[in-house]
Amino acid sequence: MTMFLGIDLGTSELKVCVVDEAQQIVDAVAIRLDISRPRPLWAEQAPQSWVLALHEAMAQLGRRAAPLAAVRALAISGQMHGAVLLDEAGEVLRPAILWNDTRSHAECLELEAAVPAAREITGNLVMPGFTAPKLAWLRRHEPDVFARVATVMLPKDYLNYHLTGDLTTEMSDAAGTAWLDVAARQWSDAMLAATGLSRRQMPRLLEGPDVAGEVRGELKQRWGLGAGRVIVAAGAGDNAAAGVGVGAVAQGRATVSLGSSGVIFVATEGFAANPAQAMHAFCHALPDRWIQMAVTLSATTSLGWLSRLCKAGDEAALARTAEAITAERAPLFLPYLNGERTPHNDANARGLFLGLSSTTDSAALAYAVMEGVAFSLADGYAALAQAGTRIDEAFALGGGSNSRFWLGLVAAITGIRLVRPAGADKGAAFGAARLAMLAAGQGDVAAICRAPAAADVVEPDPALGERLRPRYERYRLLYERTRDLQVG
Repeated sequence: MTMFLGIDLGTSELKVCVVDEAQQIVDAVAIRLDISRPRPLWAEQAPQSWVLALHEAMAQLGRRAAPLAAVRALAISGQMHGAVLLDEAGEVLRPAILWNDTRSHAECLELEAAVPAAREITGNLVMPGFTAPKLAWLRRHEPDVFARVATVMLPKDYLNYHLTGDLTTEMSDAAGTAWLDVAARQWSDAMLAATGLSRRQMPRLLEGPDVAGEVRGELKQRWGLGAGRVIVAAGAGDNAAAGVGVGAVAQGRATVSLGSSGVIFVATEGFAANPAQAMHAFCHALPDRWIQMAVTLSATTSLGWLSRLCKAGDEAALARTAEAITAERAPLFLPYLNGERTPHNDANARGLFLGLSSTTDSAALAYAVMEGVAFSLADGYAALAQAGTRIDEAFALGGGSNSRFWLGLVAAITGIRLVRPAGADKGAAFGAARLAMLAAGQGDVAAICRAPAAADVVEPDPALGERLRPRYERYRLLYERTRDLQVG
């Protein structure tokens, strides 16, 4: 039987799954990754750590007798926006600057001023998380490094380069750089020139299922992949890959993810943007398809932070304690621990509790955190609605979707019916494996990118929505009235 590898390069872990022709996961392994924060607002990783993690994951799979010799194709999904800088020899010049690094806020404003049509070209506000302002920051603060940049790559594409020796990227990830003309699906010379770069320094653009190259012989031998040709598909950004994994590829098909970040994702057959409210309009990982996304930067990250603060240990257990709390007993919470994207695009926004008392306990704080993330997603859905998007139903993904209570808050305040897919949430790695299957000619999009069966459905509760509405309005006022007091 033929096998396929789906690899997801996340921020906190690298995951590899082995998938068979019937789209069953045969084996999977995850390797933890660390983030370096050498200064406030900074977030970096060494690209070599991703390579080492991939080698360790493949070694573990080999020791567990995974059928690696039957692998015919692979694809990688990955954390978006990160800046990996290579010199003429293909060597890494400095640690990669990650998506959640917000040092380049001033450069965002300067890029939009330099290219007045930036929002129309890119379909987005230029945000600190994106790649282009990172290079503008580098040009100003590390000019010696900037002068040596021969190629700018995205994180997953650096792993593809390690696998194949080819410099490529694909549309869904490139759309998050602020260098892509998203409607035309090609590099924008104006946006590149504004950061002192040209197409010569950009990887070759492909679509997600396109063949980017083949795994180098020495790696095939090291990993036991067999003697035959092993195709490497171009891959996808993490959210686009997760969409492929649950069949969110046709007009209006959507996901709501409660992962490290919170994301509302919807597939579209045309390009439709709302940059004024920091909604993302990106290319999908499949040709002639686009996506819209609303993003809150700290979803389960917020609950993890609270768990560490309260020394609760188990985030899931802490979340369960919130189920006994009524909203009236809980403070309000702004989940802006690492700034915020939709709808505020405010790198300096920070988390905030309002309404603490001497009786507030960890359960009430947990409720407030989960409610605050739900409210942030409601803000994001409002931005999508302003672009003409309506979502009646979405697949619920991410670790936070294991909490039916949390999903109930999200469903009640957004009005979206949330479907938990049958089986475990397979995530972006599974979507990447589907792209590998497409690249290998295993079938067409309709045959490969099927929606999973529903294991559970969380319907919007109108009564709960009515109880939450006044708190949601206070939540929205809280940001507006404290924004100028934030110290960043």
